[in-house]
Amino acid sequence: MSMEITLGKNQRVTAHYKGKELLTDQPEKAGGDNEALAPFDLFMASIGTCAGWYVKSFCQQRNLPEEGIKLTQKAKFNKEKGLIDNIEIEIHLPEDFPEKYRTPLIKAAGACTVKKHIMDAPDFSIVTSK
Repeated sequence: MSMEITLGKNQRVTAHYKGKELLTDQPEKAGGDNEALAPFDLFMASIGTCAGWYVKSFCQQRNLPEEGIKLTQKAKFNKEKGLIDNIEIEIHLPEDFPEKYRTPLIKAAGACTVKKHIMDAPDFSIVTSK
C-alpha cells in the first residue's frame, strides 16, 4: 500500500490514494482555515465508520433491517497523558431489533480492522529521501 501526501496552502495537507484526494486542514485556533477535518478527526472517524460498516455488513448478511440503526462514538481524554485513553461506541438499535442478535452485533462491530490495527499497532519508520 502506497499513499502520496502533499502539503498545501496554509495548514492544508492532502492524501492521494486510489485515485482519490482527501483534504485535511487544521481548525482556526491551530492556524488553519477549518476547511476540512483535521487528521486526528479523520483517525477518530475511521474508527466509528469502520465499526459502522461491520454493523451494516452483519445486518445485510442476516437480512436484518438497517433503518433506525446508528452508532455514537465517545472518547475520553486523559489530561495527564495528553491522549485519549478510552473510546466507547454505542450502537443504537430500533426497539424491534431481534434480541438474539444484540451480542453478536457487538462482536461484529468489535471486529473492525481499524480497531484491530490499534490494538496490535504496527511499527513506524520515518525516513527522508532526495
